[in-house]
Order: sequence, then structure tokens, then C-alpha cells
Amino acid sequence: MKKIIKNGTIVTAVDTFKADICIENGTISQIGSQLSYLGAEIIDAKGCYVFPGGIDPHTHLDMPFGGTVTKDDFETGTIAAAFGGTTTIIDFCLTKKGETLQSAIDTWHAKAQAKAVIDYSFHLQIVEMNENVLMELPVVMEQEGITSLKVFMAYKHQFQADDETLFRTLVTAKELGALVMVHAENGDVIDFLVKKALQEGNTEPIFHALTRPPQAEGEATGRAAILTELAGSQLYVVHVSCAEAAEKIANARRKGIDIWGETCPQYLVLDQSYLEKPNFEGAKYVWSPPLREKWNQEVLWNALKSGELQTIGSDQCSFDFNGQKDLGKGDFSKIPNGGPIIEDRVSILFSEGVVKDRISLNQFVDLTSTRAAKLFGLYPKKGTIAVGADADIVIFNPTVERIISGKAHHMAVDYNPFEGMKVTGEPVSVLSRGEFVIRNKKFVGKAGAGMYLKRAKYGNSQVNNEMKTIKL
Repeated sequence: MKKIIKNGTIVTAVDTFKADICIENGTISQIGSQLSYLGAEIIDAKGCYVFPGGIDPHTHLDMPFGGTVTKDDFETGTIAAAFGGTTTIIDFCLTKKGETLQSAIDTWHAKAQAKAVIDYSFHLQIVEMNENVLMELPVVMEQEGITSLKVFMAYKHQFQADDETLFRTLVTAKELGALVMVHAENGDVIDFLVKKALQEGNTEPIFHALTRPPQAEGEATGRAAILTELAGSQLYVVHVSCAEAAEKIANARRKGIDIWGETCPQYLVLDQSYLEKPNFEGAKYVWSPPLREKWNQEVLWNALKSGELQTIGSDQCSFDFNGQKDLGKGDFSKIPNGGPIIEDRVSILFSEGVVKDRISLNQFVDLTSTRAAKLFGLYPKKGTIAVGADADIVIFNPTVERIISGKAHHMAVDYNPFEGMKVTGEPVSVLSRGEFVIRNKKFVGKAGAGMYLKRAKYGNSQVNNEMKTIKL
């Protein structure tokens, strides 16, 4: 059925204006003030903002890690995402040495296709760069529309790749039109510091942070930037947590290196002291990179405002406190790394960013949706409100206040890291390709309704070419 959203204030990355939106066959067919209501379902958005659906470029759903598996799968995780105003996620497809890339991709398709309630795509991990990978990569990029490659510089003996693999991935990505993503921490140094801490009897959760110092993140970020410059390639640094890493990205961009930076809500509002909570409660806040000293928060906010960091991911990677996080009692290195963030990503950025005047309303849309769509080959079908775009729309009440609570959230995990935090603004209704997933704060979607998205190559569109030459 034709739908018309009326009386709302439309907000994109560049404009804010009053208009009605007509939705037909899953896409936006008209935007204006005198649309024909004949035969249409009318959706009243009075008093609300109308945003393009959020795009979360960093999730880990149904992912094996640390002897267990993340608690949220593609059903519970995408339901929670939708409640939070996200209509597209890009999850990380993990690979193994000696196995084909396609087999890993098939595994991730099987995890998602009957469960996702919103649209999704995959990044592809690279653990080795040999002749087999070089032969297969162009094929899977073409067939699967996967145009972003992830390399870990940390998690030694598990995910970490060496510098040769990273450099060869950068060179290959330049040739194939892919964006290389890095988890930038010096895994060798961290491995030494972890072993030293445990030998000295330091086993509590706070030592997770103390053995992953900000210098290790800054060094790896700078090294990855230099290798990107040497390869003439392009780089996206995930989950930037500290001043040291943000500064390396800013300096590289000033040199003209094609580098982009993502941070996450947890680094903007939580700090290292949370890992010191008694009774092992600090384990709830163990993820990598770790939370930093509080002063880093304003550095990250300023980097978002100035454009030195460009996106907000959740790094959703949820584990129950009871039965999963407690695997690390007596040894912080065995605490599964990750937290439940996907549902609160958009609301926290609005409340702490827009309401507190740290970023503009249009910057908020760019950070939560538009820039990720452009970087990862989804724009203009995703990431904006425009004629011809998918009708991925969030009707958002900007004035309502609520308290974040694990008892009220929709993630499958048994705690919320933002417990007790007061936020202003929340999604009321969420549409994916013109169909309600959330209606009046109730789930009305369907498992398996989410579509897999094939994405355009990096740098082959006018949008990306413009972005390369305009360094904000």
C-alpha cells in the first residue's frame, strides 16, 4: 500500500525541512507539501524528526569468540537494532587460514538469511594473502558485492595478521576497489603485557585496559596509515578509542592519505574506571580497544565535530555477564571481549551529541547513516531521504526522556553497559523499504524479511571521488 508520512521535519546530512514523504513499492516516490493522499495510508509524524534509517557499519552477530559465541544472533540483534533506529547493518564475516573465502561467506549467509529483520551486508576478514586468496577475492567481490576487507592488527594467535598481509591487502584493495578496515592495536606488545600482568598476579578486569595502553592503539594506527600511503590505497580504522589514534588519523588526512575513522558510543560516554567496579562487575566493560581515561571523550567528540572522525559504529559483540563474561574470573585475558551496544547507538549520539550541542543535527545524520552509506557502497539507495532511495525511515521523538535499562532493552544479553543513563530522544516508528519494523515502539517486523545487500566498489562513484578530494 502507498504510504505518506506527513507533518514531520525531514533531516538529512545536508538539509532540514518540513515536507511529506510518499512511499510506493518500497522506495520514496515523492517528497513535497501537496501530495495526493488518495488511497494512501497516512502516517502522522507531527512533532517528530524524520531521519534516514541508521546504518551500523560494525557488528558481530552470532560470532564465535573466546570459547563461546556472541549472545545476540541475526534475529535478536537486528530486532534490537531496529528498536534503536538502525535499518542496515554490516557484519564481519570471519575466515580461517587454508579455507576458501566463499565457504566463510556461505557460513555467514546461513547465519543471517532466515533471521535478519532489517537489511544487512558483510565485511570480509583477511587472515592471509596468498595466491589462492588473490585468485578468489575478485570473484567473491563481484558475486557477493563485498567491497570491504578487515585485517586485525591485534589478538595474537587468534585473528592477528602480520604487516606483510596487511600491506598486500592494501595493495590488492587498491587494484580491486575495496576499502581496507583495520583493528589497530599492536598485538605483539599487548601479548607481552598480558603475560607479564598474569605472571605478576594481576588478574582483575582493570588489567584488560592496563595491558592494552593507548600508545599501542596509536602506534598501530600510525603504522597502518603509513602502509596505506605506501600502497596508495584506502583505509578505515574501526573503533577509535583514544587521543593517540585520533591524532594519527587527523595527521594522515592532512597529508592527503585516504583514511577514515570510526568511533563508538561507549568511548564517548564511558571511561576506564568502569573496569574497576567491584565483584567482577568490571568484566561487563571488557572490550577492545578498552575504555580510556575520561579526558579522551572530549577529544573524540571534537574529532567528530571537526570531521576528523567520520562514522559511529556500535561494535556490537554481546556476551552475558553470567555464564560468558565470568569465564574470565581469575584471569582477565579469558573474559570474552565485547558489549551490547547496537540498540543504543543512535539515541546516545543524539542525546549526548545533538542535545548537548556537541554536533549539529545534520552531522548526527551523517555520522549515524549517510557517511557509512557512502563509504561502503550503499549510497544513494541507503543513507538519505530522497526520491528513488529505499524507504528506510526513522520517525524520531526528540523530546521524550527515558532511562536506559537492561530490563527494557531488546538485546538477548543479561545486562546493559549504559544502565541508568538518562537520554533524550528515541525512535517511535521504523520502516525498512517502506514496511514497518517498529510501529509505535512495538516490533511488527518478521524474521527473514531483511535483504542481503550487494555493495558498490570503493572509489568508483562520483560520491567517493568527491570525498577523496574534500578532506573535512
